[in-house]
Amino acid sequence: MSKFEKKFGKYAIHNLTMVLIMCYVAGYVIELMGKAAGNNLLGFLTLDPYRILHGQVWRLVTWILIPPESPGIFTIIMLFFYYSLGNSLEQTWGAFRYNVYIFMGMISTVLGAFLLYVILHMVYGGNVVFGSALFSTYYINMSIFLAFALSYPNMQVMLYFFIPIKMKWMAFIYGLFIAWDIVSYLRAGLWVGVVPIVASLLNFVIFYFST
Repeated sequence: MSKFEKKFGKYAIHNLTMVLIMCYVAGYVIELMGKAAGNNLLGFLTLDPYRILHGQVWRLVTWILIPPESPGIFTIIMLFFYYSLGNSLEQTWGAFRYNVYIFMGMISTVLGAFLLYVILHMVYGGNVVFGSALFSTYYINMSIFLAFALSYPNMQVMLYFFIPIKMKWMAFIYGLFIAWDIVSYLRAGLWVGVVPIVASLLNFVIFYFST
């Protein structure tokens, strides 16, 4: 990693978390424009391997614009929270390593989408279209939180502005939420929903075992 940083570090995107938030802002604007026109414009931005293979190559990138939540005060608070965490990680690791971490999550998500497409095509045959934003940056954002908690386990934050709690315990709670999502999908027989979770969090898994 140090050798790569010396060679490619100058190309690192600084303040990457803010760039991601600006992508979400653009996504909210597109969503509002679509609602005003009576169309689902975000549907043209999703990570859909079938449509990508049929010429809509912009979807390889535009899925990053899709916001993880609907606009609202809680979403604004969470975005500021993730900006603080991401900015701290970037200052701790350096811009290049933070870039590698985030883009690794994005690349593994894209690969996971195509892997799922191939599996479903082999099992069910015919064309497989992902009708909704099955793959998103939701768990990539969560990987930022988990990496921060692993780096600063004893840092205390104010949950809901008045409950003091250490990051390691919040990470444990987040881990339970992830496990619950996986178990819920498997119990419902929707193993397809597990693939996006594993693919999006692959960067954290690699980070965890490498540290």
